[in-house]
Amino acid sequence: MGQNLQSQDWPYLGRYKEENLRLQNEPKTTNRVVFIGDSITEFWSKEQADFFSNKNYINRGISGQTSPQMLLRFRADVIQLQPKTVVLLAGGNDIAGNTGESSLEMILNNIVSMVELAKFNRIELILCSLLPCNHFYWNPKINPSKSIIKFNRMLQEYAFAKNIQFIDYYSALVDNHFGLALQFSEDGVHPNLNGYAVMKSLIKPFI
Repeated sequence: MGQNLQSQDWPYLGRYKEENLRLQNEPKTTNRVVFIGDSITEFWSKEQADFFSNKNYINRGISGQTSPQMLLRFRADVIQLQPKTVVLLAGGNDIAGNTGESSLEMILNNIVSMVELAKFNRIELILCSLLPCNHFYWNPKINPSKSIIKFNRMLQEYAFAKNIQFIDYYSALVDNHFGLALQFSEDGVHPNLNGYAVMKSLIKPFI
């Protein structure tokens, strides 16, 4: 997306606008699950197309996005689709500084807002840990490993306090250097087919 268009549509509401309208005009289903997130979510349906061949699984990931952008599109890309469940994976690009500096508290506050929106609209929400990472190839000055560990702890504590299902992808994918294990990724940030297979095995029982 070009810079001018990005400035006009910062949360990128136009990305799924037509698909959302089509879904809203289809007969209502009681088992719809929306996955909202960044590139890790967006690429999932490409790497593991068989998983998303289930028409009730709707992918609303957008590469590069941060939690405030997801919050701004949460109504259009989640609530208006009237899902039974939303699976939320957010925060990695905030730590990378994609839309400016963000504290871990700011990231959590954005996630809390999405949780509250889901709850108000009677949508079950599943919180997912950030994946391990010790190097952002587009921002090599940052070593995110400690921030990711701390944020995952904050997120898990919040989920426990609010009785929200929490999925721990981190522990299943991490290596001895607090990064994404080589067998699960080609670039150290995004899962490959093996990585997504692990994620599927963890999330599937809850959706």
